[in-house]
Amino acid sequence: MDKTIRVFAPATVANVACGFDIMGFAIDNPGDEVVMQLCDKPGVVIKRIIGDEGKLPLDPDKNTVSIVVKQLLEQVQSDYGVEITLYKNMPLGSGLGSSAASAVAGLHAANELLLRHEPEKAIHKREKLLPFAMEGERLACGSAHADNVAPALMGGFVLVRSYDPLDVIRIPTPEGLFATVIHPHVEVQTRDARSILRKQISLEDATIQWGNTAGLIAGLWQGDFELIGRSMQDVIIEPIRSLLIPGFDSVKISAMNAGALGCGISGSGPSIFALSKNQPTAEEVGRKMQNTFGALNIDSDLYVSGINQQGPRIINEQ
Repeated sequence: MDKTIRVFAPATVANVACGFDIMGFAIDNPGDEVVMQLCDKPGVVIKRIIGDEGKLPLDPDKNTVSIVVKQLLEQVQSDYGVEITLYKNMPLGSGLGSSAASAVAGLHAANELLLRHEPEKAIHKREKLLPFAMEGERLACGSAHADNVAPALMGGFVLVRSYDPLDVIRIPTPEGLFATVIHPHVEVQTRDARSILRKQISLEDATIQWGNTAGLIAGLWQGDFELIGRSMQDVIIEPIRSLLIPGFDSVKISAMNAGALGCGISGSGPSIFALSKNQPTAEEVGRKMQNTFGALNIDSDLYVSGINQQGPRIINEQ
């Protein structure tokens, strides 16, 4: 059996307006790719990183793609090691789950190789890989949150009901729901975006946020687009984090005027996402958002996608 595998893992939108640290969904594009080769010598080696402009470390203890694979192989006591080539197809610090995509691609590749060569040591339920992926997030931003890695690993829309114990629920997605994601060429570091958040909030704001979160989940479950739109209101995180994104308010207004159900910050930003009830609307929303950034002399990348239901996938055998 072949000892080399190539895996794609998708970008993700976390928080989803009112669902700070507890909600996220996967999109079809962009995403990271990993080429992994099984070796007889134990250990994890990063051979090369392509597309990162030299910003990411090759040290396997300091990169999310390798640290999670190392922990997996050590825990299952594999007799093998791996060599990794990472293709960074998405920008760092984008709010699109870049570190999560790398970690999930690495984990999926390593586990698929274990299934082929040490099936008795492989993880046979994908959700069991989630705690490993979360450790990659701890390395990347200091917090082992799951709202990026869970949808990247499991696909679809997810709710992180609890972190202790970990309890992740996959939420049905209405047919026709499309996401527009725009990445302006400005950088917001996740650590910085977390550090400015308020440590205490009012009971009034908390009540509004709880209602919106419940409404968003109910809207997704029932396929009620209007309820989804009404519920995509964030009164706690967005008012603060939006200050880090030039032109945020204008871009959000342009998205809503173009027919979006709702619009908000993707993860910690600077990417902004919108949800729409069909693809043509999502594409028009994207044009309006990109034009608004362009009027501010800010270049951007635009992605229009359905909700990715698959998560990581094998894309090519070497």
